[in-house]
Order: sequence, then C-alpha cells, then structure tokens
Amino acid sequence: MSASGRGETTDDLLAALLDGMDAALCAFDADGVITHWNREAERILGWSAAEAVGRHGFAGWAVRPADADDVQDRLMAAQDAPGRRVHEFALLTKDGGRVLVRTQSAGVPGADGKPAGVYCAFSEVHAQIDLERSIALSEALMDDASWGVVLVDVDLRPAVVNTHAARAFGAGRAALLGRPLGDLLEQGVEELEGALQHVLAEGAPPAPLELWVSVRTPEGVRRRCWRSGFLRLASPLAEEPVPLGVGWLFQDVTEGRQAELDTGQLRFRANQLHRAGRAAADCEDPTEAAAVRLDYALAGFADHALVDVLAADSGRRLVRSTPSPSGRTLTLPGPGAIPVRYENAHPALQALDRIGPVRASAPGAPGGEAAEAWARARRWPSGATHALCTVLRSRGRTVGTLTFLRGPSRPAFERADALYAEEVAARVAADLDLAGRPA
Repeated sequence: MSASGRGETTDDLLAALLDGMDAALCAFDADGVITHWNREAERILGWSAAEAVGRHGFAGWAVRPADADDVQDRLMAAQDAPGRRVHEFALLTKDGGRVLVRTQSAGVPGADGKPAGVYCAFSEVHAQIDLERSIALSEALMDDASWGVVLVDVDLRPAVVNTHAARAFGAGRAALLGRPLGDLLEQGVEELEGALQHVLAEGAPPAPLELWVSVRTPEGVRRRCWRSGFLRLASPLAEEPVPLGVGWLFQDVTEGRQAELDTGQLRFRANQLHRAGRAAADCEDPTEAAAVRLDYALAGFADHALVDVLAADSGRRLVRSTPSPSGRTLTLPGPGAIPVRYENAHPALQALDRIGPVRASAPGAPGGEAAEAWARARRWPSGATHALCTVLRSRGRTVGTLTFLRGPSRPAFERADALYAEEVAARVAADLDLAGRPA
C-alpha cells in the first residue's frame, strides 16, 4: 500500500472514531482554525462539518460577537497549559438558538513537542449535570444510604455492596462479593433467590416485598425481616436490553414487624383463653374442662400436651394421665398406678424442683436420629423436638406437670411461650384439683 493510501485509511479511521463518539468534539490548529468537527457537535449546534471545518474560531457564527474573543482566548489557552481546562460557554445554534455547553479542552503537541493546536470536547450542560447526578447518586447509595444496597449479577452473586448492607450481613464489603447467597443466609435464601430470578425474567415487582431471613454472622444466626425493593439492571449501551443483574435495596423492619407479630400473638392467645374458659364453664366433669382447655391451648402453639400428676406416696413421682378414647376428658391414674420412669435430669422433674417453666430442645438436626433418641429417652412421642414443661399448682399445692411438645417444623419455645403455658397450667391445675386429685 502506498503512503498516500495509508494516510487516507488513517484519516478515514479517525473520522469514523470521531463520528462514533457520544461527546461533541472539535479541534483547532495552532492558529485557531477548526480542523475537526464530529456528528455529535453537528447534532447539538446544527452546523455540519462542511460548514464548520476551516472557520477561524467560533466568531461570527457559533458565538455572540461580544463573547467571541473571550471564548477564543480561553479555548486556545489550553495549548500552553498542562492538563485539561473546563469552561462553560453559551454557543449559538444554526437556527439562532442558544445552548449552554460545558467544554473540556487540552493542548495537542506536534511531532517536535511544540503546541500544535487544541482539541475541545463539549456537551450540553443539562446532560452533563444529569450524568453527574447519576454518578453522585450511585456514590451516595454505595456509601451513605440508610438502606442496604446490593447489586447482584445474573448468577445471583453480590457484585457491589454498600456499607449499610455489609453491616446487615455482619461482614466486610469485600468479603461478600462473589459469594453465593446461600453462604450468607441460613434461612430465606430460596425466597430471595426466587425474587431475584423473577426480576431478571419479568421485571421488578409492583410493590416492595418483606422477606424473613436468618443471617449468619460472627455473633451467631440472627432472624431479620427486610423490606426489599428490586430493579432490573440493563446495559444502556446494547441495542437490545441485556440484563446486567438486579439492584436490591432493603431496609431492616424487624422490630416493627416483630412487635406486630407479638401483638397479634398475644391477642390470639388471650382470645383462646377466653374461649376455653367459656367452653370449660359448660363442662360438668372437671377433667373434661381440663381437656377442653388443652385443646384450645394447642391451636397454633404446640403439637402435643402431656399431663403428669403427682403420685400420692411421693413428691417427685409423676404418673401419666391419658386422654379418654373420645378425647373429651383426661383419664386420671388411680391408686397403684405405675409412675413414669423419668431420669433425674428430666425437664418435668426440673420444673417440679424450680416450681417454674423449663424449656429444652433436641440436639443435632431437627428430625434426625439424635432428636428421635432424645425424645425416646424422655418418654415423649416420636418426633418431639422442642419441649416446654411447667408445674400445675392450685391452692398453693403442686398437682403435677404440664408438658407442651413441638415437632421439627416448629421453632423452639421462647420466654413468651413459657408465660402462656403458665397461664394455661394454672387453669388446668384448678380443674384437676376440683376433680379431687390429692396433692
């Protein structure tokens, strides 16, 4: 290829690059004559390259006469100064309008190192301000936001995490990047991943979601409720929307939601006690009244309720009472009944000693062999995983113990559960005392 051919190819490549830029660009030689003018400059001001190239500065066509010298001096000063210069000018469009532009200009050295001209990139100020606002918003969300912000890639792994979100996960920002969500959450990961996959496929949901999750932290597992919003992220540079991932914004609302749950739970349990009291008042047999109270107490609270009454000959020997075949009454053990073989450390015996509630849970995985052995050793039904034992007391005397049991699908008993169990036990104890069972 000849030298002239290579020069033409280089000029064509340069023209293509300039025309493909998103920013408007023009260039001046050392005398201030325009040498380059791209399509974005034509779009903003309306002047074509044929009309602009060869003109001496902007005077007489792209700037007001009163501003021409100042604009020219400030632009050409860039060739004698290091770095870039930023200015704002009011330029004229071809149809006579005015547009405020922000320019970045820098000198262009020649082959001998001496100033050979200036290049000037410019854009409309409002477009530049929009860009700066977008960047400022991104930086603020990543650093100072009171919401957790996580950018999740298409593989559902955190790609960017802000400071608030890192605190919520109990780890450093860098430590969270690229890790599967299952490594960070013990429970709730399926619901979260399902929401993220839905956003990638269908778009953001119309309203925020509340997700309950259990977060693994150095201090242990924490149960949290996160009010979450999602945005599908797509590349603005692609011809068709290409998913880049999901923007996940969340706020911890655990305290408020837990307070609502506790209030609802208290209201439900108070209502159950009230209904049980009215139903028990219509029972002629006190043991039937006790069975009715336990039936109401089990709803939403436990899977099993066991009543053990004290044997007449000992203060620590417990005899199991059983429901009647109809389930309407409790069959109290008669004289000579065989006590349940509880070990000394059995929770029911501990409750007797403390005259208060005792909570216990099976070791190992819920529903596993260790849990089955744990329940079997304590003479409880198969599948019992969590227990709450409390005493039955009436007229200042201990009548026996009441044990509530939960299976592996339920959480362990908490302090609020123990208070409720004591309320139920007080009423059941009064029924059993009325039935004539000696202390």
